[in-house]
Amino acid sequence: MSLLLVNPFRELPTDNSVNTKLFLETVSHLPSFFDCLGSKVFSLIRSDVNNNIMKIKEVYVKDPQKYVTLQHILEAEQKDLLKEWPKAGATLALLWLKRALRFIQILLQSLADGEQDPNQPNLIRVNVTKAYEQALKRYHSWFVQKIFHTALFAAPYRSKFLKALSNGEDVKEEECLENVRQFLVNYTATIDAIYEMYSRLNAELDYTV
Repeated sequence: MSLLLVNPFRELPTDNSVNTKLFLETVSHLPSFFDCLGSKVFSLIRSDVNNNIMKIKEVYVKDPQKYVTLQHILEAEQKDLLKEWPKAGATLALLWLKRALRFIQILLQSLADGEQDPNQPNLIRVNVTKAYEQALKRYHSWFVQKIFHTALFAAPYRSKFLKALSNGEDVKEEECLENVRQFLVNYTATIDAIYEMYSRLNAELDYTV
C-alpha cells in the first residue's frame, strides 16, 4: 500500500471550501513523508509541519461548529486578532503549512511527470531542488538556504525513495508513480484552494526566516 494512499485527500465540494476536520485528519499523516527523504535537514520541515498542524487543531477544537472550514478560521481570526492578523494564530500556522504541502506537491508532480537528470537518472535531486526553489526558497534567509542546499545533495536514490513511498514494499516504478498521480488529484486541488483563499483574503505574507 502506498504511503500516500493510506489516508488520501477527498474531493472538494463545488465551492472549493476545505473542511477543517477532514483536512486535519488527513494532513496529520503527511509528516512521515519527510522521513522518506532521509536527510536530517528535512526532519526540520517535518517538525515544523507537525507544530503547525497542532496550532491549527488547537484553534479548531475550541469550537468545531464555528470553524467548520479553514476559511471560517481565517475570517474569525481576522476579526479577533485585528492588527496582529495574519501574522499570528492558526492563520500564520496554515500559511507555513501550505508552503510545506506545496513542496510535497511539486516534488511528487515532478516525479510523476518523469523529470530527471539524464546523467544521473536514479537521483531525485532535480525534483527536490525544483520543489524547494518554487515552494520554500524565497521565504528562507541566505543561511537557511545554504542548509537546504546541502540537504538537496543528500536526497535519496530515486528507487529508494519510491520504495519508501510504497511502505518498503517492492513495487514496480510505474505502479508507484501511478499511485502518486492518483494521490495528487485531490491533494493538488486542496492546496490550490488554500492558496487561492489566502490570496482572496489578502492573508499572504512575504518575509524570510
